[in-house]
Amino acid sequence: MAPTRTTFTLDGELAKRARELNINISAAAREGVVAAVRAALTEADRRAYEQHPESVDNAWEDAETWGNE
Repeated sequence: MAPTRTTFTLDGELAKRARELNINISAAAREGVVAAVRAALTEADRRAYEQHPESVDNAWEDAETWGNE
């Protein structure tokens, strides 16, 4: 995936504390976005499943029966 530059605003005191703690703000932001995207995809998948839950499918049992005849 090709990187894309972005800009965001961070509370000044938080940025100061991050620098004092040697936190790479860019890496932390990337990790936060990755986590947020994963969470959103998980939630979207759950909503889709709730709207269209799986149902019992006896097709394989029927197919196995055909092979035993």
